[in-house]
Amino acid sequence: MSAPPDPTDRRRLHPLPRGLVELYGLIAVLMVLIPEWLADGTINIGQAGGPNTLPMRARAWRTLPELRLAAMSLKEMRQMASEMRLLQYGSQSRDQLTTRMLKRLRRRNAL
Repeated sequence: MSAPPDPTDRRRLHPLPRGLVELYGLIAVLMVLIPEWLADGTINIGQAGGPNTLPMRARAWRTLPELRLAAMSLKEMRQMASEMRLLQYGSQSRDQLTTRMLKRLRRRNAL
């Protein structure tokens, strides 16, 4: 049997050559930067044609019914369904209720 290692002995690691460490660093940076540049370029392609930007968040959340309903809790949605006089809203899931409310809102242009 071999003797257990002495904890006071410092284990010597073989250092990597400096050039290899720099190469690994360069590869790591390129693995991060190149996909970042590609993503940025892809996002900016659509904006080259003109100012086709998204509406301001505050205004969009007030005017788009899909966003308003997505931000509501189920309790708030059911209260709104009651005010809209939808029938059997209490037994419906969130998705079903959202679909019904969007149909009604589009029909009435109320939101």
